[in-house]
Amino acid sequence: MTSLLDGGDIERQYVFICGLHRSGTSLLGRNVARLENCTGFKDTGVTEDEGQFLQDVYPVAKVYGGAGKFGFDPRAHLTETSPLLTPENALKLKQSWERYWDASKAIRVEKTPGNLLKTRFLQAVFPNSYFIAIKRHPVAVSMANQRWKVSLASLHSLFEHWLHCHALFEEDRKHLRHVYELSYEDYVRDPDKYHEEVAAFIGTRVPEGVMEGVTGAYNQKYFNRWSDLLNNSPFKRYYQYIAVHYEPGFANYGYSLSKGFGVKEARLRKAKETSAIAGALCCLMANACALLVRSTTKSKGYIRRQLRAWLPPALKVRIKHVFQKISLSKKQHDVVSS
Repeated sequence: MTSLLDGGDIERQYVFICGLHRSGTSLLGRNVARLENCTGFKDTGVTEDEGQFLQDVYPVAKVYGGAGKFGFDPRAHLTETSPLLTPENALKLKQSWERYWDASKAIRVEKTPGNLLKTRFLQAVFPNSYFIAIKRHPVAVSMANQRWKVSLASLHSLFEHWLHCHALFEEDRKHLRHVYELSYEDYVRDPDKYHEEVAAFIGTRVPEGVMEGVTGAYNQKYFNRWSDLLNNSPFKRYYQYIAVHYEPGFANYGYSLSKGFGVKEARLRKAKETSAIAGALCCLMANACALLVRSTTKSKGYIRRQLRAWLPPALKVRIKHVFQKISLSKKQHDVVSS
């Protein structure tokens, strides 16, 4: 499909960073924007400087459920057939973002996790589009989202979401002209290699001494947690069941939910023998627990908002000072104990 923007923009390049929330898109996006002749969003005042918050052509991911859920809503998946794809919206989207890019740079970089499901739409809107898609181990992505306050969901539903979104992207990528894919694990293992490959992909170079450092330490804490759940949790039957249930799907992407996590083969074989009914019951119970946690969290938030609204200002100040003293005392105790 021909771009809806005028041909005068063809000399500019548009690079879109794609990947689920907590997949490393922010780090990757910042480093791509550091490449020569590249410009990205910086100090915009919105969350992670994401382009979704700097436009009003399409809804933000939160409208569709937010991290770990948005992909389940069919409206989050935009292609060249979307009714939102009009000449007016194309111009509006470009103008919304153009004000945040450095006009002296030819390669414009935009990062939003939801881009993973909007590649065909963005390609139709912007000429000369390039897509860089990053994936990360589903255990790390799902647990990071689960512990993130904005997305309290059961693990199996987060696994399902990972597979669903990446399956949609696999179909969409067949329609894309320029796509580069990498994994978070490979990126943090050898960032220099991938900076060079990304630079070659979009036709630029890696400058000396300006790239942000990366570390692979973050994955390990989630792997340790997952291993503990598989082997020691009172609900290990549920975790072992979803491990074997989703293993074939993740194997297609080079990931495993069971290998390297210390779980005995006998336990995995037993989990495979779990009936569909028993497995479904485990998942329903997990969903119920997640719902209870969400309800409790929302109730606490409601109570806090009401207290802030009704307490006298002087009393709120006194309460704040008390909590500050408690926090300071705890920090001093931690220093002495360490």
